[in-house]
Amino acid sequence: MIDLGISKIALIGAVALIVIGPEKLPRLARTVGALLGKAQRYVADVKNEVNRSMELDELKKMKESMESAARDVESSVQTSASDFEKTWAETTSLASDDSSTEATGMISFPEYKHPGKNWRLKQGATPQWFKSRSGVRTKALSGAARVARYRPKPSTSRPI
Repeated sequence: MIDLGISKIALIGAVALIVIGPEKLPRLARTVGALLGKAQRYVADVKNEVNRSMELDELKKMKESMESAARDVESSVQTSASDFEKTWAETTSLASDDSSTEATGMISFPEYKHPGKNWRLKQGATPQWFKSRSGVRTKALSGAARVARYRPKPSTSRPI
């Protein structure tokens, strides 16, 4: 780069003041500053574009490596699935030879039994006896019921 020190800048300024004149020097300085700013913005835009293209190339390479890894995993899964199907076929053929229900071609499964749960009823993990012993509320009260329950009892004797 150009080595500009304070003395060189002062010398350039003095020559510009003499050659251009004091009236036109501020306008020229603004114009030069604007042009330098535009040049810096242009250089920054070019750098950003180059960086984006480099990142895009890196992403493409990463995408290709991921796709090749996915293909490798898919092929290994397919080979293991075909091995599993072979062993399953061998096992089921051996099992069908042993059982009489298999000879008819029907596979018997145990009958479905409903678990007997009510999905609408939420049950907590804390046992009911513990809740009642420790005083935990198990039922929700409405606002009116809560006021009626916790309202202080009126005293029978009236103060005079």
